[in-house]
Amino acid sequence: MHDYEVIFHQIGVIHSPHKVLSKTPIQPVFCNDIRGTVVLDAEYADGLKDLLGYSHIYLFYYFHQSHKTCLCLKPYLSDQEYGIFATRAPHRPNKLGMSVVRLDGIEDNVLYVRDIDILDSTPLLDIKPYVQRFDTRENTRSGWQDTVSDEIASVRGLRDSEE
Repeated sequence: MHDYEVIFHQIGVIHSPHKVLSKTPIQPVFCNDIRGTVVLDAEYADGLKDLLGYSHIYLFYYFHQSHKTCLCLKPYLSDQEYGIFATRAPHRPNKLGMSVVRLDGIEDNVLYVRDIDILDSTPLLDIKPYVQRFDTRENTRSGWQDTVSDEIASVRGLRDSEE
C-alpha cells in the first residue's frame, strides 16, 4: 500500500451535445466537427494564457457516470475480454478520462472545442496542449486494436450516436 493519498479537484465542466451515455461515441475520431465547450472555473482563467496558439488540446476528466470498476472487460471494439489497462474504457480504478480535441477559440474562461466525445456535464480535471514534436510517435503498435478493421471500428465506435 502507498503512504499517501492523491486528491484531484474539479477545475471546470465540459459541455457537449452528448446527453446519453450509451449513445456517446467512444473516441474523438468518431466525433468529427461535433462542437462543445469547456467552462473553466474563473479562478483558473489566467492559466489559459497562450493556449490559443495550439490547434489541439488534451482534456483530462472524471468519468462521473461510471459506477463500476473492472480489471477485465469486453471493450466496444471487440468481442474478446482484455485487461482494463489495455483499453480506454471508463470502468477504471480512478475513473480518469482523456481526449484530444480541436481548440477553436477562447473567450474569458470558456474554450470552444470540436471533435468532442465526452458526455455533457463531465467534470474537468486538467488541460494540456497537444505538441506534435513530443506527442507524435512513429513505428507504434496498438495491441489488440491493430486487429480491429476500420469498418468495425467505425460502426462500433459511433455507438448509435443518433440522439
